Amino acid sequence: VQLQASGGGLVQAGGSLSLSCAASVRTFSSYTMGWFRQAPGKEREFVAGISWSGDMTFYADSVKGRFTISRDNAKNTVALQMNSLKPEDTAVYYCAAHLYYRGSLDKGYDYWGQGTELTVSS
Repeated sequence: VQLQASGGGLVQAGGSLSLSCAASVRTFSSYTMGWFRQAPGKEREFVAGISWSGDMTFYADSVKGRFTISRDNAKNTVALQMNSLKPEDTAVYYCAAHLYYRGSLDKGYDYWGQGTELTVSS
């Protein structure tokens, strides 16, 4: 499984941005997909996860109500729509995947993309 994240950039606080992740895998719909982030000097943390069918999602408390994860199984992509951005959202964002039966929406991820950087200015 190869994952390619894109869409990061510089945004002012209160703004919006959408990240995208393209997966190179034959059976994308067999994978739970997630987004994680790592801020400078901090450990990587879970942001959002979505089930293989897209009918279940789970969010970290810090982004609930502001971020929305979605997927398009026909295009092998997963997106993270980020609204009401805050300076504390500044981080490198990673998309991740695991086979649907090998973990939960926030744990058990086996495959990782290279990351895309988001900077939110105050």
